[in-house]
Amino acid sequence: MEEAPTVQRSTQSVEKGRSRHKIPRDVETDIAYLYEVLPQLSDIFRIIDKIGEGTFSSVYLAEAQMTDGSRRMFALKHLIPTSHPVRIAAELQCLTVAGGTENVMGVTYCFRKEHHVVIVMPYMEHQTFVDIVGSLSFEDVKHYIFHLLKALRHIHKFGIIHRDIKPTNFLFNQQRREYSLVDFGLAQGTPDTQIELLKGLLLKPKKEEVIPRKIVSSKHRSIPVRTPLNQRQKAPAESQKPKPSAVSPMLTCNCFMTDRVCNICLSRKQQVAPRAGTPGFRAPEVLTKCPNQGTAIDMWSAGVIMLSLLSGRYPFFKASDDLIALTQIMTIRGSKETIEAAKTFGKSIVCSRELPRLDLRILCETLRGVRSWEDASLPAEFQASRNPAEVKQDAGSPAKKHMSSGSFKNIAELQEMGWDKVPDDVYDLLDKLLDLNPATRITASMALQHPLFKDMTN
Repeated sequence: MEEAPTVQRSTQSVEKGRSRHKIPRDVETDIAYLYEVLPQLSDIFRIIDKIGEGTFSSVYLAEAQMTDGSRRMFALKHLIPTSHPVRIAAELQCLTVAGGTENVMGVTYCFRKEHHVVIVMPYMEHQTFVDIVGSLSFEDVKHYIFHLLKALRHIHKFGIIHRDIKPTNFLFNQQRREYSLVDFGLAQGTPDTQIELLKGLLLKPKKEEVIPRKIVSSKHRSIPVRTPLNQRQKAPAESQKPKPSAVSPMLTCNCFMTDRVCNICLSRKQQVAPRAGTPGFRAPEVLTKCPNQGTAIDMWSAGVIMLSLLSGRYPFFKASDDLIALTQIMTIRGSKETIEAAKTFGKSIVCSRELPRLDLRILCETLRGVRSWEDASLPAEFQASRNPAEVKQDAGSPAKKHMSSGSFKNIAELQEMGWDKVPDDVYDLLDKLLDLNPATRITASMALQHPLFKDMTN
């Protein structure tokens, strides 16, 4: 396979890390196992460490001697043996067809023995997002978003929906300003995708499954009524098993905020729709199980990353389930706006109380520390993200320091980093990326033409 110029994960110099880092025993065991199941690796690579682990794969750092005598670092991605062969082949095809250019990872080699597969990619030294999100200058953030959008424009041209856009999948070397989009393990194709193997991964829900359903945004879920024990003993056996009656699937649910599940809900089939992705980065249409999902879901995820970069807070959204995640989105974008947007893709959302839409500039500047909390008038939900030391300081004289992603920055430092002169164009683009309606959400190509990037080369 053709060699590509980038990949995987670590935070400090490889050589420094090797000289002072002792490999844990469990990692040594994993490396020995990898050599055992794919013995041909030992002929080419010296595996140094495990540098990443996820649900579907583990990533190792390895060194190889090239034909010219030089030594180079590579990332070896070992896919779990239970991964579907078509899924593995589709990921490889994404890397070979679309990778190696425009900030998108390519592939160098691939090894396979029986059901074990290792994808070899050039290693890219990079910083961990959580360690740098609060210390980047505005100019750094601007470049980061620009290059992420370039990568998305490139893969979307091929009809690839990445489905898992997040900081850990967009590698960043701050010193060299190098970027690389990785991990196509969850990728899907658009109807006109150029990736042949992704065509077989298109989800086509059955017609009867596409039913408008009411989505309830509330911590109080409807539950079936439990018959008291003394009544249950007297009731006929067949009456103890509730049977849904034949009702029209288009009827509106009437059990919201009650202690039962109505027959309308019981009679409906569960809707099938793609949910793949990482919590906190899923778009509204994913959270509400909209069957028609496209490249717009990647743009929403890019907007969430931009929100973290501008606010200095990561992760920005953190929810235990889809309904709580949807509620958190409403807290930022407004409940009325979310409900109206959902109607455009056939979903009905009910919210127990109205949540106003927030000003994105005020939100981000307050969380980063450019604006004081007293002037911001943010909802109570955001007080939990305030640092206790900052609260104590604000209680006395005017604050001289502010909290940002776990580290204090004084006003002079924030000004030096350009955070006092963020143009309106930034928040206009953020608003367009976080458009609740996927049909009108900005595309990567359109975003790169945004006035924010007028001085940058596409």
